[in-house]
Amino acid sequence: MEHGGTHGARSVRERLVVEKGNIVTYRVDALVNAANPSLLGGGGVDGAIHRAAGPELQAACRPLGGCSPGDAKITSGFRLPARHVIHTVGPVWRGGTQDEAETLARCYRRSLALAHEHGVRTIAFPAISCGIYGYPVEEAAAIAVREVSAGLMRYDTLEKVYLVCFSDDVFQAYRRAYAAVA
Repeated sequence: MEHGGTHGARSVRERLVVEKGNIVTYRVDALVNAANPSLLGGGGVDGAIHRAAGPELQAACRPLGGCSPGDAKITSGFRLPARHVIHTVGPVWRGGTQDEAETLARCYRRSLALAHEHGVRTIAFPAISCGIYGYPVEEAAAIAVREVSAGLMRYDTLEKVYLVCFSDDVFQAYRRAYAAVA
């Protein structure tokens, strides 16, 4: 799948895309990995990204010393079609009483800031915390669209941001959140 920048697309609406797909196939400057705190691979998106990138990714993550929820760290993309992997650790859903919404929002803000610092023009995000971490998809989608939209307004060097959904139910929730900001 060829995903690259589109010069001249300046509005948030034109620069933010919600798609159903497999994030490891995206040809972008950076993929965001919904990582676990060790950064050493796991299940879901994290495992798929580590498998596609090859063992070099785990070797690059080991000296990073892990990552706290809401923060992000960057490595090379190795065998992926992306130059970089931005690893962010989303919150585990605990009923909404443990500052989960702010932690999830920080994942997007910190990932976009790192992307900007590293000259990233195109980036693909998975549905952070919506898998095994159990975050309610409708709420997570609203946070993702809000934070990415704000990031696109802040960083005009970002040409395209993809919100990549693996399943139909997540895709539909993200489309509804996207339509709500139109």
